[in-house]
Amino acid sequence: MIKKILEKNPYQLIATAAFIDLFILCVSWEWFISPLHPGGSWLILKGVPLLFAIPGIWKGRVYTMQWASMLILLYVTEGLVRILETGANFWLAVLEVILSTVGFVCLLMYLKPIKKEAKALKKLSTK
Repeated sequence: MIKKILEKNPYQLIATAAFIDLFILCVSWEWFISPLHPGGSWLILKGVPLLFAIPGIWKGRVYTMQWASMLILLYVTEGLVRILETGANFWLAVLEVILSTVGFVCLLMYLKPIKKEAKALKKLSTK
């Protein structure tokens, strides 16, 4: 099983790990680490969209990676906005920005050769 995992593209593995870690961060942040309201809040649901992307990223589905690269920018934005808070929220926001940026860059690096090949095939087919 480990051998099968190690055969995957490293960018794909890192992006999957970043999405899983980001989901865990979002849920734990809004549930018990530093929720907006005591006992948690409905903001815990902000992690749900990540769950839809994780299986597709793990399987290397290009379409999923394309929309996930746009989705993750919302988490970058939220982290940048919440970085202005104090205490634990500051550090959680820094971690959110780091994880989402790593996920975004890895998705782009994985998709870059695929897009380059698609453009080359399109160029050949139009001649």
